[in-house]
Amino acid sequence: MDTPELQQFLEQEKQKMMVSEMVGKLTNVCWDKCITSTPGSKFSSGETTCLTNCAQRYLDMSVIIAKRFQMQ
Repeated sequence: MDTPELQQFLEQEKQKMMVSEMVGKLTNVCWDKCITSTPGSKFSSGETTCLTNCAQRYLDMSVIIAKRFQMQ
């Protein structure tokens, strides 16, 4: 028998898992796109800009997709 507390806990855990998955995908996609040389102790300014733009576009698309699912 599911209690409201259990349902809320499971929903929170599901959301945590989705965020973790999204961060993992974002990291993989943006790393592959922006880091073209062997990484050193710092990112170059071009890599930093690329990573920032890539992450922002990825998050923007995630919001758009989430809104579309909410409308259905």
